Amino acid sequence: MPSRTLKAIHRAHRDDIADLTTRRPLPGPALPHLNPFLFLNHHGPQKYAPHNGGLPFGPHPHRGFETVTFVLDGSLAHSDTGGHESVIDAGGVQWMTAGSGLIHAELSPRSFKEHGGQLEILQLWLNLPARLKMTLPRYVGLQENDIPVVSTPDGAAQVQLISGEWQGVQGPVESLTNTFMGVIRMSAGGRVRFENVGSRQIFLYAVRGKVAIGGQQVSAFNLAELHDDGDTLEITAADESILLFGHAEAIDEPIAARGPFVMNTQEELNQAVVDFHAGKFNVPAA
Repeated sequence: MPSRTLKAIHRAHRDDIADLTTRRPLPGPALPHLNPFLFLNHHGPQKYAPHNGGLPFGPHPHRGFETVTFVLDGSLAHSDTGGHESVIDAGGVQWMTAGSGLIHAELSPRSFKEHGGQLEILQLWLNLPARLKMTLPRYVGLQENDIPVVSTPDGAAQVQLISGEWQGVQGPVESLTNTFMGVIRMSAGGRVRFENVGSRQIFLYAVRGKVAIGGQQVSAFNLAELHDDGDTLEITAADESILLFGHAEAIDEPIAARGPFVMNTQEELNQAVVDFHAGKFNVPAA
């Protein structure tokens, strides 16, 4: 069974936000999206001193998509107008479906601002198809212990399984769009293989280390774009590595985006702005 091969490598570009080190591989100059994977911000890794200002993401709105936030180091305090609140620590993940509209804040908890420490957080935006763009908002906050980890037989690779199924194990998040999402950690020489990914849109970003796909290397801070030329994907680690990895059905629909809103038409974007200013994003989720 043929394995998918590398089409292109897209380097994350620096786009710091105040004192927060930020890299963004998607969207990029040569790759506007991998629909439904629209956007990735990689914050850190960096060390905050004691008595810092913390993360700068005060209340802001979203509509029409989902955010998946991976806390690799540090901690993240979340609150939104759906009534959801949590503090996610290192190793945890939060999955927010903005749907018809939420206002949320992503800040550092008081303890982190007082004491400082290491921080590395990544946020991925997942598009929703037109039929789901106005779905009721929802939120799932997971600590590291809430997320199953599945190892390869030799133990040289582990998949922290957030959504979807692998090796008979099901992730805790039930994706509205049947999206597989996980964090892969690999030792040097580790190998991991995913079956039945033909025609699926694949998202693979190297957070740390260096891996190979079909003999071609992908190093840290790079996003891999793959050919749709096989039904499997095999990844081999050249050294100790961490990857964000997902796959999903491609959404073959127009994308209309303006800041924090992702819809299908300009008219829908205009309505999102009107609804936000009318206070319609302040209604608690069901």
